[in-house]
Amino acid sequence: MPPPLALILVYAASIVLGTLLLKLPLAARVPISWSDAAFTATSAVTVTGLSVIDTGSVLTLFGQAVLLLLIQVGGLGLMTFAVLILTMLGLTVGVTHRQYLREDLNQTSVSGLLRLVRTIIGFVLVCELVGAGLLTLVFVPHLGWADGLWASLFHAVSAFNNAGFALFPDSLSGWVGDPLVNLVIPALLILGGLGFTVVADLRRIGGWRGLTVHGKLMLVGTAGLLVWSTVSFAALEWTNPATLGQFESPATRALASWFQAATTRTAGFNTVDIAELENGTTLMFMTLMVIGAGSTSTGGGIKVTTFIVLLLTTAAVFRRRPSVDVFGRRLGHDQIMKVLALAMVSVLAILIALFTLLLFHEGDFLDLAFETVSAFGTVGLSRGVTGDLDAAGRIVIMAIMFMGRVGPLTFGFLLAVRRRRRIAYPEGTVYLG
Repeated sequence: MPPPLALILVYAASIVLGTLLLKLPLAARVPISWSDAAFTATSAVTVTGLSVIDTGSVLTLFGQAVLLLLIQVGGLGLMTFAVLILTMLGLTVGVTHRQYLREDLNQTSVSGLLRLVRTIIGFVLVCELVGAGLLTLVFVPHLGWADGLWASLFHAVSAFNNAGFALFPDSLSGWVGDPLVNLVIPALLILGGLGFTVVADLRRIGGWRGLTVHGKLMLVGTAGLLVWSTVSFAALEWTNPATLGQFESPATRALASWFQAATTRTAGFNTVDIAELENGTTLMFMTLMVIGAGSTSTGGGIKVTTFIVLLLTTAAVFRRRPSVDVFGRRLGHDQIMKVLALAMVSVLAILIALFTLLLFHEGDFLDLAFETVSAFGTVGLSRGVTGDLDAAGRIVIMAIMFMGRVGPLTFGFLLAVRRRRRIAYPEGTVYLG
């Protein structure tokens, strides 16, 4: 079985299993429909965070535990989780499993995959446990020991896996001015969104000079996007009475700007009302959601490195340079072609999904466009239309969430027919621009 097809089938099977578990009577306090269960399971496995039910009040402790397991498995990567189980059972990870794992982790070779998996597991456990421990300082005093400990663990796992699921109806708006929540949650999001290959490089090398080009691009790109989005959000929303303008304290406004800017690219947490954002801020958020997080991370989008390579390629064309160079290295032609294909497939997927959604669902264009982009980027932010989607609309959003998590190129490689070329054609000229 081709690795892309195996990856798609495994993710689909996990969604089906999650749907069945969430439909059990002990998973919800009130009966939920098959559509609600399927949508919630899809959103959890794809670590998106869009929800048609109130997670905290509708799901029981068992249902929330199922949701958390789906988030953890979806964030780690199903093949990574499978290799972990095989290793714990003392079974050999064969060549076929390594090929599937390579596809899931978006690696170019099978060498060093098991070492990367061990690094991933250790890093995930440390980050989630430390994050949960810090969050207990906030949630336990408010909710008590039992509910506080569970809320801390749930939100730490949800944050690190960039899922954005929360146990509160207004997400984390109740802690908009709490410094600890506004530092711990974004820190987990950023660490989960950097990508496990970057973490492995930092652990192995420990210095800037030894980092790969990918690692340097991710660190520089992530830092730049965080600064730009924080400053832009504060400038655009500082006087908006429905968002930042409602807070008297400049410190609270600054914390809200930082939190929302950090979560927008990858996770669906919010501390302000997304539906009340200015149109310019909404467009900026859509751009950030398309960019997403890092490759082999728990986040979605076209990835930060893809966006940077697109910018570098554009700059090289304007400067009439024959190659794309960065950090003393030249990017290969195949990498640039892959970036262009990924960008094109992503744009087409968003446009087709939005067009289909407009056919079946009446509503504000900006709200539906925001919902579609959020689903593709597996972000989970919404302007309040998720619960209003009909059956057809839910199917569209579920499909685009699935594509966003598995990856547009995975579908492209699966559908493409590779044939050996026996004829080379002379060069032709096409007038562009």
